[in-house]
Amino acid sequence: MHEKGHIGASLVIYAPFGFALTALSSIQLGVIGAVAVASMAMVPDLDMRIPLVKHRGITHTVWFAIVVGIAFGAVGAVVGLQEGILEAILFAVLAFGFGALTIISHILADALTPMGIKPFAPVRDDKFTLDWFKAANPIANYTLLGLGGVVVAIALIAGEALPI
Repeated sequence: MHEKGHIGASLVIYAPFGFALTALSSIQLGVIGAVAVASMAMVPDLDMRIPLVKHRGITHTVWFAIVVGIAFGAVGAVVGLQEGILEAILFAVLAFGFGALTIISHILADALTPMGIKPFAPVRDDKFTLDWFKAANPIANYTLLGLGGVVVAIALIAGEALPI
């Protein structure tokens, strides 16, 4: 997929979390989360700018998602620690999920293409692809972007309307 498709996929994956965040906190926080997820949607494709790193290699694996999740979790723990130990744990878990799921959304979107992904490399070389459309397909990319926008908007509005 290209950037628009990856942004859409990240918003689709984020939608349930955005709903919960909005319902438990505020729509502003839900929107900030959506913007943050969308801004990170292309992180795995940084491999195209790093010499000697194969595209759709290590940055397109569950291992990379875990590493990004741990990094975000550590930052979340530090931020939460300013409020207390329980908040540190909560922020760490939420930040881990945010980081890991953003990478996973990218991997899943790439699984829609013929090139596919090897999410468990180098431990396992199994290739996964649904082979639905080429990564450069503008209709697929814009459709995924539109779907992500609609789904996250519905989630945030529903979260705001929920009386908690």
